[in-house]
Amino acid sequence: MSAARPPGPAEGLPHAVLFDRDGTLIEDVPYNGDPRLVRPMPHARTAVDTVRSWGVPVAVVSNQSGVARGLLDHQQVRAVQRRVEELLGPFALWAVCPHGPRDGCACRKPAPGLIHAACHRLRTDPRQAAVIGDIGSDLDAARAAGARGVLVPTALTRPQESAAAGEKAPDLLAAVRLLLPGGQGAR
Repeated sequence: MSAARPPGPAEGLPHAVLFDRDGTLIEDVPYNGDPRLVRPMPHARTAVDTVRSWGVPVAVVSNQSGVARGLLDHQQVRAVQRRVEELLGPFALWAVCPHGPRDGCACRKPAPGLIHAACHRLRTDPRQAAVIGDIGSDLDAARAAGARGVLVPTALTRPQESAAAGEKAPDLLAAVRLLLPGGQGAR
C-alpha cells in the first residue's frame, strides 16, 4: 500500500515558502558576486527538498544592495543564483531588491514588497505563505506582508532580533519542519 498524499494547503501547509538567501540558504559573504564563494548552510538542500516533496513552491527573497552600491551588477547576482540552484535545486522564482538602505523603495526588507511580489507571481496570498530568514528584517517583512515568519539565528543575528521572533528554529531543516503538519519533515 502506498503512502497517503500529504494534506493540501487548506489542511495546514503553507502555499509557498520564501527563503532569504544570505545567511539562510547560503553562507553570508557580503556583497557576493562570485559563484565560487557560494556555500550552502547546513541542511539547506534537505530543507528545500523537504518543502518541494510536499508540493509547496519554494522561492527566494533577497536584498542585494551591493548593486545600488556599485559593488556588483545584476549579471553577478544572477550568476550566484545559478550556483545556488546547482547546489540546492530549482526555485520557482527569485525576488531580488537591488536598492540601497536609503533608496526608500517598497521592496527592500523589512518592507513587504519582495514578499508581495513573490506571492503575486506564485498566485498565493501572503497570509498563506511562510518566510524563513536569519535576521529581524526578514521577519519584519514577513509580518508586514501578513506572512508567517520563522527565524533561524546565526552569529550575525542580534539578540534583540532573536528575542522578538515569534518562531525560531536552530537550523533550516528544523524551521521547515515547523511549517509542516505535525512537524512531519521529509516524506
